[in-house]
Amino acid sequence: MTDRARAPVLLTGASGRVGRMVLRHWPVAAVPVVPQYRRTPPTGALLWDPMEGARALVEYQARRGQKFGTLVMLAGVVPGEGRDLSQNRILAEATLAAAHLAGIPRVLLASSSAVYGPGEHITEDTACAPDNAYGAAKLEMEAVGHAWRDRGLEVCALRIGNVAGADALLLNVARRAGEITLDVFADGAGPLRSYIGARTMAQVLATLCLHEGVLPLALNIAAPGPVTMAALAQAARASIRPRPAPPTAHQRITLDCTRLAALHAFAPEDSTPSEMVRQWRAVTP
Repeated sequence: MTDRARAPVLLTGASGRVGRMVLRHWPVAAVPVVPQYRRTPPTGALLWDPMEGARALVEYQARRGQKFGTLVMLAGVVPGEGRDLSQNRILAEATLAAAHLAGIPRVLLASSSAVYGPGEHITEDTACAPDNAYGAAKLEMEAVGHAWRDRGLEVCALRIGNVAGADALLLNVARRAGEITLDVFADGAGPLRSYIGARTMAQVLATLCLHEGVLPLALNIAAPGPVTMAALAQAARASIRPRPAPPTAHQRITLDCTRLAALHAFAPEDSTPSEMVRQWRAVTP
C-alpha cells in the first residue's frame, strides 16, 4: 500500500448540500475521510475555519501523527440573493495557504462547469466564457489555484456539472410535491445536461485522491453520458408541466468527460437517470 493510499482525506464543506451527500456515500473502507466543520463538529471531525488560518489544521494533524494526503474543498458560496460570490476566491486563497503550511500535497477545488458558459461536448481545453456571475466567480477562484500550483502545491479544479439531488430540478421535485415545470424547445424536446449521482461523485473524488500521478489543472466532473431533464424527472416520478422555452434558454449544455474517464472506471448505470435518482433517494430523508 502506498503512502497516498494510507493517508486520510480532508473534506471541507461537509455541512453543505453536496458535502452532506458525498459524505454519506464516501467509500470509507477504501479511503479514510475526515469532514471539516466551522462549528459543532461530530465526533472525529475537524473543527476549523480556513479564514482563521492554518493553526487548527496543523494542530489536528499533529495530534493524529499523520498528514492528510488530499484536501477536497467543497466549501463555497452558491448563487442566492445577498450572497457575495467573491468569497469563493477569498476562501480558496485561505484554504490553499493553509494546505501548503500543513504540508498537504494535493487540493481538489470544487469549481463549476459554469466557468465555460453554454455549449456542447465541452472539454477542459474549451475557452472559458462564463455568462453569469457564479461562473465568473469560480473562474477567479481557479486562478488562485493556478498561482498556488506554481508554488509547488498540486491543485486540480473540478469543473462540476449537475449533482443529482443538489440541483434545482430534483430539489423542486422534493419541494413541490412531485410537480415541476420544464422548458420545451422547437423540436419538442427539453433540456439536455451533464449530471452525476451522489455516490458516483464520492467514488470519483476518492479515485482522484488516490491517483498516484499528477492530476491535470482541471477536470470535468460528470457521468460520461448526459441525460435529459425530463428523463431525470420521470425517474423521480415527477409530474411534468411543459412550457415553451424562452429565447434565452439553452437546450443542450454538456461536458466531455473523456479525461476523467481515463482516470476513473465508470459503470454503465452511472449515466442513467434511474441510478442517479436512486443515489439521491439514498441520502434523502
